[in-house]
Amino acid sequence: MTIESLKPFLTPRSVAILGASQDPNKVGGRPLHYLQRYGFKGPVYPINPGRPEVQGLKSYKSLDDLPEVPELAVCVVAGDQAVTAVEDAARVGVKGLICITSGFGETSDPEGAVKQKRMVDAARAAGMRMVGPNTQGLANFANGCVASFSTMFTTLKCMDGPIAVVSQSGAMSSIPIGLLAEKGLGVRYSLATGNDADVSVLEMACAAAADPDMKLLLLYLEGMPHADKLADLAEIAHKNNVMVVALKSGRTAAGARAAASHTGALANEDRVVDAALKRVGIWRAPNIAGLVSAAEVYLKGWKPKGRRFVTISGSGATGVMSADHATEAGLEVVSFPPDTRKKLDQILPSFASAANPIDLTAALLTNNSLLGQILPVIADADAADLFKVDMPVAGPGYDMPGFAADIAGFSKATGRPVVVAGWQGDIPGTFRAAGVPVFPLEAEAIAALAQLVAHHELVDRAKARPRPHWQPFDAAATAKREVALNEAESLSTLARAGLPVVPHHLCRSAAEAATAWRNLGGPVAVKGCSADLPHKSEYGLVKLGLDDEDRISEAYREMEQAVAKAGARFDGVIVARMVKGRREMLIGAHRDPFFGPVIAVGEGGKYVEAMPDVALLLPPFSTDDVLAALDGLRCAAVLKGVRGEPPMDTAAFADAAVRVADLMLRDPGIASLDMNPVMIGDAGRGVALVDAVVMRYED
Repeated sequence: MTIESLKPFLTPRSVAILGASQDPNKVGGRPLHYLQRYGFKGPVYPINPGRPEVQGLKSYKSLDDLPEVPELAVCVVAGDQAVTAVEDAARVGVKGLICITSGFGETSDPEGAVKQKRMVDAARAAGMRMVGPNTQGLANFANGCVASFSTMFTTLKCMDGPIAVVSQSGAMSSIPIGLLAEKGLGVRYSLATGNDADVSVLEMACAAAADPDMKLLLLYLEGMPHADKLADLAEIAHKNNVMVVALKSGRTAAGARAAASHTGALANEDRVVDAALKRVGIWRAPNIAGLVSAAEVYLKGWKPKGRRFVTISGSGATGVMSADHATEAGLEVVSFPPDTRKKLDQILPSFASAANPIDLTAALLTNNSLLGQILPVIADADAADLFKVDMPVAGPGYDMPGFAADIAGFSKATGRPVVVAGWQGDIPGTFRAAGVPVFPLEAEAIAALAQLVAHHELVDRAKARPRPHWQPFDAAATAKREVALNEAESLSTLARAGLPVVPHHLCRSAAEAATAWRNLGGPVAVKGCSADLPHKSEYGLVKLGLDDEDRISEAYREMEQAVAKAGARFDGVIVARMVKGRREMLIGAHRDPFFGPVIAVGEGGKYVEAMPDVALLLPPFSTDDVLAALDGLRCAAVLKGVRGEPPMDTAAFADAAVRVADLMLRDPGIASLDMNPVMIGDAGRGVALVDAVVMRYED
């Protein structure tokens, strides 16, 4: 389906209301009321067989009685009548239908799902697109097509603006609009898709992002069944310079099918969503407030050149706190070069501070032009990328309109982002009137700037990568059983993929184990091999540093007995060369039902589940992507070398992770794999895979 098929929902030529009510406060009355209140210019046809007129408009008994086939129909009739209404709309040739009626696939009643499918089947057979059922409706405040029953649109006179709100939830298609209105920001689209039975939330988001007037799209997700549409959305948004901020609820663990792999247990559904959003350059908000908090800075169209940050304040306290907040947010509180510092000293009074933070004290009371003088000095020296001005107090003597004009002029002339922190009196209104983003407190202003910078970096990385072609988990495969390969089979699978597997031998007798030890030379690891016991240490099936024939033979016999006691198959023992490394790492993979292969990289060892320090990547990705992911881990500094230690071979580790990704893409029969530990040595010394569990699908 294409964006073209969604135009009847956003820009219809005519609208019919199936089940229109005379009462504008009822669900069936609100869409009709809003279409008139917000000035929809096309014909509006109320369908109500019991009334000749509804809310001042001529009413019709059925769609068949209309003078034309409406392009958009809104269904608000109850229960089974809604199914019939959808079928009638499809029959007469309606292009798009919004089914507000609930009681279908969202309920626990199986009959509801059957009825919903009947509606979808009728719509698709006729080429009609359907939003819903169980939707609050859709609104376009640019053309007045407000086909929704949201109460908010009654209490709030919504303004058009370069923002779209797209949501699976009805409430979440309205709440952000109210929060944005408090900031003086208008919204063009409020689009709630309900059950996503036909038109999905991501499809609707694509249609909104294609509007050339859009600058910001706010997206609320409860599920993501069409992962390919997420890549479509990102592609359209990047092309049109639309920034997308998403709030995804439902932070639940992945299914039990991943539990056989340590890594699969770490890579739960929510972390995969995180990785997917980052992969395509969509910013993930933590909550409703975070969804709208940076809207003002996004709408300025700024693209920061870097993270160098300057704060200017009339209060030393807010300046110091700003420096703390900026550092914690990943911004660089720069020190000015000597020439810049000298020029600032010449402008500022002796009791002010020209260091960063710049402390103006009360100087603005006696010289209202200070801001207009010092901002260009910093910009001309190219000493900063981001600016924040604190206005901790207001009142007589402070020329707020002049300050606002100076800041707005500076930002317009230089393209540098500048925000203001201030809540008192006329500060918010004055600066917003001048087009300057303003926040109550310095922490909020800095967080918005930091988000703007980080989001643009995310988009730049996404645009530099090839479009992801996610391979959703084959529904037929869910019926297949997952079976573990034994360690020897697992290591062989990985070695064939070019991974650096530790030298080893599978031995089926104590004599073979002793021979393997002599051939490898030096201390060895002896591990019991059984496909039924993938995690060997829990059964005493791992002995390290053995360098004596008697001890190796004894280990063989003990492991044979331990496996038998556990009621498992005994496939022999693995005798492997002891490999020293600087640190134990892991590389793992599993298949997500929506995104396909997911690769985990990070710290390994036996405490990985108790103290996880891993990042997830969705293939295809490069070694640079792996290195960037490692930089975000707690262990990053250790990997780079501390206290005079040399750095570790993260390049070799990254290469191994890319090979694992390639293997998962190449071999759909692999359900998951767990390589832990992967021993990493000094830079240039490589990595060694010393243990692995591979799970395969079995019919």
